[in-house]
Amino acid sequence: MNLKKIIAASTAFAAILILAGCGKSTQSNNTGNGKYAKTQTLNWTENTALATADISKATDTLSFDVLMNTQEGLYRLDKNGTPKGALATKTTITDNGKHYTFDLRKGVKWTNGDPVTAKDFVYSWQRTVAPKTASQDAFYFFQVKNAEAINSGKKPVSSLGIKADGNYKLEVTLTKPVTYFKKLLAWPLFFPINQNAVNKFGEKYGTASKYTVSDGPFKLTKWSGTSKSWTLAKNDSYWDKKAVHLNKINELVSEDTTTSYNLFTAKKTDATLLSGQQVKNNQHNPNFVKRLPTATTRLDLNQNKVKAFKNFNIRRAFSLAINRSQLTKNVLQDGSVPLKGFVPAKMGNNPKTGEAFDKEAYVKDAVSYNLNQAKTLLKKGYKQTGVKQLHVTLLTSDTDSSKDAAEFIQADLQKLPGVKIQVQSIPFVQLISKQADKNYQTTVQTWQSVFADPINFLDVFEKGSSYNTSGYNSSKYDTLLDQSENKFGNQPEKRWSNLVEAEKTLMNDQGTIPLYQVAKSQLLRKNVKNVVYNPAGVPYDWKTTYIAK
Repeated sequence: MNLKKIIAASTAFAAILILAGCGKSTQSNNTGNGKYAKTQTLNWTENTALATADISKATDTLSFDVLMNTQEGLYRLDKNGTPKGALATKTTITDNGKHYTFDLRKGVKWTNGDPVTAKDFVYSWQRTVAPKTASQDAFYFFQVKNAEAINSGKKPVSSLGIKADGNYKLEVTLTKPVTYFKKLLAWPLFFPINQNAVNKFGEKYGTASKYTVSDGPFKLTKWSGTSKSWTLAKNDSYWDKKAVHLNKINELVSEDTTTSYNLFTAKKTDATLLSGQQVKNNQHNPNFVKRLPTATTRLDLNQNKVKAFKNFNIRRAFSLAINRSQLTKNVLQDGSVPLKGFVPAKMGNNPKTGEAFDKEAYVKDAVSYNLNQAKTLLKKGYKQTGVKQLHVTLLTSDTDSSKDAAEFIQADLQKLPGVKIQVQSIPFVQLISKQADKNYQTTVQTWQSVFADPINFLDVFEKGSSYNTSGYNSSKYDTLLDQSENKFGNQPEKRWSNLVEAEKTLMNDQGTIPLYQVAKSQLLRKNVKNVVYNPAGVPYDWKTTYIAK
């Protein structure tokens, strides 16, 4: 047997043993209450590895999910997605929505013993927008005064519109009213960071559990930075620890849903994602939970790497050649649905008519299947560019569903004359690194919203966005977004109209190729209660979760 396979098998087996026995030594603080099980341990599976525990460096959903459960900010979202005060005990909004003053909770501690103060927020925000940090998510701060100028190196970080007035009062100045600002503040990107920890660990900060500190419900343990398992242990120094019932959450990575399904069936884990036939087979399972988050999958054609992709007819041909209905129904089979555009369903409604955004902004030709039309447009594109064939690599994740989708896309695109697609599947952490570096020809990209507003998708393709890696550029698109956020911030109907027009512009340009809205159906053991699930942001908050008898 191959040595690498032996090592991998041994590692996986060891992780399973850890999960199997993990609940025996830790008792809940609620054993006297009749509804709580004696052992408060949640065993969870993930299908990708953890990339980082550094707030300023995180870009993927799993990293933010771990940060959500190990850190605390001004707000947390409740089960209805409404921001509720966490470290903020009082919020005062003045200057027509452009100035916020927060009174902070006193007596809160980091796991290293330091007090959590207003200065931790100032440091965190300044660190994220600083050019040297190279945070891909820094643009989310651009509504804060001077953030954009700081990020582009034009102003010092000290000029950022956030300041500490003593230890427990925080002031934030915005460049414009932002209706969804409190929702942003409930996202880990806007949480505080302990400067002493960053100074102590330097570049290693957030790269392993021993190089992190927490102020949230749990603390990250047993993560080496590359390990495929880790534990979130109850943080006994958390300000609201009485609300936390779980003593620990063991997370195990399994790219193969067959493995995680078998672990669930053997009662070694409490949750597993489902794919394909597993969804069909478990529709009536009492543990079945259907999830349809505002997460999308799209195909990006890198115009910077393949000049032919600068041609509209070639891009539209690639889109028309993909049968999204067959992809979701016959390949994925997990409840995923074809997209009507880049912005998925459940991202907002017209403030006047109530019509859903994805329906109002629908551009049919941008997401339809028409192979004959695709062939015609491709030939036209070949003639315009002088290209006779396209041999390109499709970069994707090595999870089962990602590889299945990529192979289907490969087969569909190779029905076009002169097109040959080579699929390259790599670990997720490597994938997001290559995508961020624009090091691909074509790639399957996923995007999960942070809050339920179309702008959270549309600003991905704005000029200067760190996530706009495929080379799409439209002055009309940029102007529409700029006006919607900077001119019509307090005029919801005009803002909405601009956002609809921006989506139509992106789709009429075929700036990207939308594929499907990602279903995350799972089996979740019935006795796991109070999992706060947010379909439009960081998905799982386990702060109040408990194991029932």
